[in-house]
Formats: sequence, C-alpha cells, structure tokens
Amino acid sequence: MTSSDQQAGEAGDAREPVEAAWAPQPRLPVPPPEDTVVVPADEDPVAAAASELIGGPPGRRALLGVGWWNAARVLALVTVVVFALGMVQKAPCYSSGWFFGASAQYDHACYSDIPHLFSLRGFNLPGNIPYVDRIPGSTDPNMQYLEYPVLTGVFIWAAAKLTPGVGTEVHREQVFWLVNAGMLMICAVVTVVALSRTHRRRPWDALLFALAPVLALDSTINWDMLAVALAAVGMALWARRHPAWAGVLIGLATAAKLYPVFLLGPLLVLCLRAGRMRDFGRAFAAAAVAWLVVDVPFMVANFTGWATFYTFSESRGIDFGSFWLILSQNGWLDGVDTTTVNTLITVLLGAGCVAIGWLALAAHRRPRFAQLAFLVIAVFTLTNKVYSPQYVLWLLPLAVLARPRWRDFLVWQACEVLYFLGVWYYLAYTSTGNQKGLPPDWYHAAIAVHILGTLYLVVVVVRDILSPASDPVRRDGSDDPSGGVLDGAGDVFTLTREKVLAAPTSGAELLAGPTSYAVGNASGQ
Repeated sequence: MTSSDQQAGEAGDAREPVEAAWAPQPRLPVPPPEDTVVVPADEDPVAAAASELIGGPPGRRALLGVGWWNAARVLALVTVVVFALGMVQKAPCYSSGWFFGASAQYDHACYSDIPHLFSLRGFNLPGNIPYVDRIPGSTDPNMQYLEYPVLTGVFIWAAAKLTPGVGTEVHREQVFWLVNAGMLMICAVVTVVALSRTHRRRPWDALLFALAPVLALDSTINWDMLAVALAAVGMALWARRHPAWAGVLIGLATAAKLYPVFLLGPLLVLCLRAGRMRDFGRAFAAAAVAWLVVDVPFMVANFTGWATFYTFSESRGIDFGSFWLILSQNGWLDGVDTTTVNTLITVLLGAGCVAIGWLALAAHRRPRFAQLAFLVIAVFTLTNKVYSPQYVLWLLPLAVLARPRWRDFLVWQACEVLYFLGVWYYLAYTSTGNQKGLPPDWYHAAIAVHILGTLYLVVVVVRDILSPASDPVRRDGSDDPSGGVLDGAGDVFTLTREKVLAAPTSGAELLAGPTSYAVGNASGQ
C-alpha cells in the first residue's frame, strides 16, 4: 500500500463516524398559521354528512365568527339547550319519582343524588356546616360527616343557602335540585368555552362535548361537573402557556374531585421529555398551594370531618359499574376483603400509569397532553371499584381533545348510554320483588359494554400516538395545541436513541433534516 492510499484510507475511516454523528434527525413540522380554523365537515366524514342536514359545511364568515355569534357563543347556546333537554328528561322524577314509589326513579332512568342528599346530609337544616357538623341521625360510623371533597361540599352548601327555607320538604328538595342544576349548567358552559379555546385552531371540536348524549343524561345526577369545569379551564390555561394559573385550577379541581390530580402525571413525563421541568414545577407548586388553601381551613376546624371523603373511599366496598362487581357477584372474589381489593386496584392503576409513562417517553414522537390525560383518567375509571354513571363526564372533555372524530366518539357514547340505562334498570330489578328490569347477568353485560367502549377509545388514542399520521389534530402539521410550552418543543430525554428536534424557525433550518414527523408514522417514514 502506498502512502497516498494509506492516507486516503485513514481519511475515509475518519469521515465515517463524523457523517454518522451529523446524520439529520427528524424535526417537528412548521405549524399552520394560528388564524386559520379547521372545518370539521372538511375532514370528518360524519361531520360532513351531518352538515348536509343544515345546508352543507359552514362558510368562511361563520368559521371566523364574524359578528356577535362567534364559536364560543354558539357552543354555549348548544350546551344550554342540550343541558336543558337533560333536565326535561328528569321531569318524571322531579314531579314524583324521587319521592313516591320504590322504583319509579329507576323505571324512568331519571335518578339523581341531589334531591335525596338535601335532607340525608343535613343541608335542609339552617346553620349546618359541612365537615364541621355531623350528619343528623347517621348511624353509619364511617358516614358521620359529608363524604365529598371540600370544594364540592362548599358548592352544595352554597346551593342550599339559595334554597328557600319555607315550604314542604318535597318542594324544598325540588327547588334545591333546580338551583344545583342551574349552577351545574354554568359549569357545563364554562367547560365548553374552555374546550373551544384549548385547541385554538379547532374550536368546533367542542361541539362533540356540547352535543354529547351523556351531557344531557348524567350532568345532574351528582356534582361532578364542577370538577370537570375547573379541570377544563386548567387545561386551557396550560395550553395558553400559563403554567402557574393552570396549576391553580387543577388544584381547585382536585379539591372538588380526586381525579384531576392525575393530570399532573402526564405533565410530568411530557415536561421531562421536552426539558420543561421548570414549567411543571410551577404548575405543581401552584396546584398544591390552591388545594391547601381550600382544604386546610376544614382540616383545622375538624380533621375527622375533612378526612371522611378519604376514609369513606378506602372503606367503601365493591360497587356498581366496575368489573370488580362482575367478579364479586359471580363468586370469584369470595374471601377477598376490601383491603385486598384496594391493594389490587393500586397495583393495576400503578401498572397502567407506568405503561403510559413508558409510552410517553418511548414513542417516536412526543404524545399530546390531551392524549395522555385521557389515557390516565381512563385507566383510573376502568380499574376503580365503582363506576357511577356520571363518571363518564370526567372523560368527556378529554376524549374531545384526544380524539376529535365523530365516529369514534359516537361509538363510545353509545356504549355509555347503554350502561346508563342498564344501571337504572338493574336497580329497578333489585328494588322491588316483581323482578321488573335487568337481572344481574344482563347488567354484567351492560358493564362489559361500557368497559369495551372505553377500551375502544383507548386503543384508538394509543394508535394515534404510535402513528401520528392517524391523529386528526396532527394531520395539518400541528404539534400539540393543548401542550402550551410543550407545543413545538424538541426532545431532551427519551427512552430511545431518537430525539425529534423542535420545529424549524429559519430558512436554513427549513432545509436541514427530515420533517417526516409532521404527519409521518411511528417509524418516521
């Protein structure tokens, strides 16, 4: 070998690792202009077919909200109409079913906790303060105080203060339900407006929430809509890059219902992947402070009363709607006590959260915040030992943001409506001796339908994460409209060697590196 050949060989050997080190990495795409609005009828076959009923897809002026009737006001009006239809659906119970007849409220599928708890939890008594004063006449040692989180208790107490103190007990319970329904309607409107402003280019996706059958059927069963509204506003604030205020709202939502605290988990892993831990820290700290501000006064006033929600949740046995009930009623959990069930639930929930965390850090492209939020809350509801019909409201806004497609949404909603009917007809069957309603085996089938419907949506969302080309939100080059500081951010930490770079911002960057992750599949091809 000549010296020149040797030099050439050495040069070639030196160049190879340099070329490998400088191999182009995939980049996020350039996002579309913020002043453009996605037309659902242009990209969703079901929305397109439905639009023909009202004269075809809306025009540019309608989409841009020219005039007073912008998207938020239209969505608010639709929400009020659907919510009001749900109140009408409760009319047979309002007039008599809540008060007369052993199973009338189940026969008409119009049950609500609200009128019953007015008297059963002492809200009909002047001067009774939740968590401080005992429930009058309670003989259950685990139910001496109100069993709801503090902010929900304050919400109920405020509604009781707006209820007249005169008239028969039945009349006062009717008015109490109406007052609560009005307050919960406001929460529903707040939720739909927050959804319309979370994905700024897709405000009309919130129509999925506004027209959801479960919004009408489940909103006035209990007080869950309060936490749903607070959590939705928190997500909208995060999307608008206000981490601290987002944390405040998530903290308040957690003070109203436990599930919103799980939204911090997706934020943790996504901020870790994107190197935005300072923003997560601000959100977490603000959430903790907001929760403490609400809860500490009641902890000081009467710690036992404040802790009733947590002690009751721990001691509560297997209840309606869960797969645990199917196992229990078929004798497959004989000899298994509540403590063991709680442990199993913790293990299953923990395993599900770990799997979601792994997915967030190992997927070729960082998942969207709404996608992970939906998955976490879905796992929480599926593994819990109780699934009350109104729990679907927890998932409703998250499903709208995670998978804004009418076909998939309606499949899931159909399953939830079947479960809604199933639980009431099962209670009708068990509350009287004439066995009118659904027997246990058919009720188990209704539970299975609910579980399969939720799992169907979970599978679709996971597919969108693994294959961004199938994600309707990302098809136009958007990254994570609900992600706030995460939107357009590159990867800092992943469980794979591949890291996606931030979206290009200059002409030179636009020419450097592939941008297949704009709409590419999981392999980046």
